[in-house]
Amino acid sequence: MAFSLDKLRVPIIQAPMAGGPSTPALVAAVAQAGGLGSFGFAYSTPQKISDDLAAAKRLTTGPVNANFFVFHDVPMPSVELQQQAIAALKKMPEAQDLRLACPQPPFFPDLNAQLEPVWLHRPAVLTFHFGLPAPEVLAHARILGIAVGVTATCLAEAQAIEAGGADFVVAQGIEAGGHRGTFHPDTLDDDLPTIALVRELSSSLSIPVVAAGGLMTGSDVALAIAAGASAAQLGSAFLCCDESGASPAHKHFLLTKPTRGTQFTHGFSGRRAQGLRNQFIDAMHGQPHLPFPLQNTLTSSLRQHALQHNDGEHQSLWAGRAYAQARPMSATELMQLLNQEYMEASASMQN
Repeated sequence: MAFSLDKLRVPIIQAPMAGGPSTPALVAAVAQAGGLGSFGFAYSTPQKISDDLAAAKRLTTGPVNANFFVFHDVPMPSVELQQQAIAALKKMPEAQDLRLACPQPPFFPDLNAQLEPVWLHRPAVLTFHFGLPAPEVLAHARILGIAVGVTATCLAEAQAIEAGGADFVVAQGIEAGGHRGTFHPDTLDDDLPTIALVRELSSSLSIPVVAAGGLMTGSDVALAIAAGASAAQLGSAFLCCDESGASPAHKHFLLTKPTRGTQFTHGFSGRRAQGLRNQFIDAMHGQPHLPFPLQNTLTSSLRQHALQHNDGEHQSLWAGRAYAQARPMSATELMQLLNQEYMEASASMQN
C-alpha cells in the first residue's frame, strides 16, 4: 500500500531543495522526527541519487521523498542570443576571467535514468516539479507502492495532476522560494498566495493538497491545515539548520539581511525563481538570458566561483518571502518546535 500523508506524525514536509541544501542528514532528521524529508534531485546523477537514498535509509526508518524536475525540450538558441546572454554576464567584474560558453546537448538529465535508483530503493514518496511525468512513471510508482505528488500553481494545473493519477498535489503559493512550478516557462502565472491557492484547490479536488510557500512556523502550518491542506511543506525554514547543505554565505544572508527581501529572476537559470535580492539579480534585471535550463548551465561557473569565495552576491540564494523568520538549530530541534507551535495554534483555533 502506498504511503499517505495522513500517516505523518507531524504534518510537515521539508521541501526538496536541489543544489545542496537537502542532505541525507537533513532529510533523515526530518523523517525521524515524524515529518517527510525530501531530496531535491533535479540535476543529480543516478549514482548520486542512489548514494543519497541509501544514506538516508541507513539513518532513518521514516518516510523519504525523492523530487525531480520534468524538463521540456528546448531548441538551441540563436547565435545572437547566445552572444547577448554571455555579454550580459561578462559585464560583471566577477565573470571577467571565467570561460563562458553556451552549453551543448543534452541540455538536461535523462529522467528515466534518474528514476532507476528510485525504483531500486523505493522511497515512500516521489514528487515532480514543472509538470507531470509520463503516465508509465506514475504506473510504475503505483506498482511499487510509492506515492506520487506534483506541484501546481493554479487550479488548471491541479486538475491535470488529479486527472493524471497523482496521489496528491503541492499547492505552491507565490511566497515560495526557488523555481515556480508552472508547467511551462511561458505560462501566465496567477501569482496566488499560498492560503488562497490551498482553499481553491482543496475545495475543487478529491486528492489531498499540500500547502507550500512562505510557511515558517508551526502557526503557519496550523493556518494551512485549517485552510484545507493535509500537510504543509517548508523549505526556507530548514535552510539554516545544522544539517542543511546550504552554503555558508546563503545561511549568513538569511540570518543577517532581513531587509534585503526577495525577488523573482530569470537570470540564474532561465526560469522564474525567487531568492534573496543580491547584486547578480540586480545586474541581470532586464538582460538577455538563455532558456531554461541552458542559462543554469551557463551561469554555473560564476556561481561556483562565488561559492568558492564565499560571495553571496553572486550565488542563487533561493528563499521564500518570510525567510527572515529562519531559526538556526538542528533539524530535530526545529521539528520539535514546529510541532509544539502547531499543536498550540491548532488548540487555540478550536477554542
